[in-house]
Amino acid sequence: MDKKCWICGREDYMPFKCRFCGKVFCPQHRLPEQHACEGLEHLKQYGADGSDRAYRQSGSDDLVKGMLKSTAKYAAKSAVRGMRDNISYSMKSSPSMAIIYLCLFSFFLQLVPGYFDALKLVPDLLIARPWTLVTHMFLHVGFFHLFFNMLVLFFFGPELERRAGKGTFLKVYFIAGIVAALGYSLTSSQPVVGASGAIMGVFAALAVIAPEIRVYVYFIPMRIVHALILFALVDFIFLGANDMVAHTAHLTGILIGLVMGLRIKKDQRRSGWHDPYRY
Repeated sequence: MDKKCWICGREDYMPFKCRFCGKVFCPQHRLPEQHACEGLEHLKQYGADGSDRAYRQSGSDDLVKGMLKSTAKYAAKSAVRGMRDNISYSMKSSPSMAIIYLCLFSFFLQLVPGYFDALKLVPDLLIARPWTLVTHMFLHVGFFHLFFNMLVLFFFGPELERRAGKGTFLKVYFIAGIVAALGYSLTSSQPVVGASGAIMGVFAALAVIAPEIRVYVYFIPMRIVHALILFALVDFIFLGANDMVAHTAHLTGILIGLVMGLRIKKDQRRSGWHDPYRY
């Protein structure tokens, strides 16, 4: 029997074979909800004999509820564990956390008259105000805009730092953010603020460097690569929509993150670097 985990590729002395899908997994991914078990999904939908009727008569509603509850519980535990690890890591002068603190401080400074207008990016005034290519990344429109951007940065920024280095993280963050702003400026004349372009660049670079990372999108487990594709598709579909979201900046940030991630991965392979966080 193959001893390599189907999810992360980890080779284990005593691997677990899922009784629903028949695939082999390491202890971390052995539970059906931890590897998004296809066999269990098929059983829930069609039953043991392959019919919808068998499923309806099997009394599997409790199984479905149990699986959903277990998945949500595991996602919550993963989030808490990641939060604890990142808080501990932030004590070691993490650039990601420094950016989060600056964005929080800037958010309160937005109460000062003229502060927001002086630092936001206005495409038509870009040549006269080039500093806004950077300063717009520290401004946010409302609490939820700030909260969700910083939440993503909090979880994935330190991960890129650990795997690529703090200096490399800063390069990815600011290059992706600046180029994303330029890309947006070519397609719109409306003012823009927010760190989304830079954060999408970090997310994309991490997806290239560590594609085995699993994330939860609305409690649905998936690989970080699949989550990135989903986010890119959403932005692509809503291009041109009047929804106050800089989709062009997101897509440009993703593109830059992918390019830089490939470059980082190539350099790591050339130097023989081994990811200590990879199973």
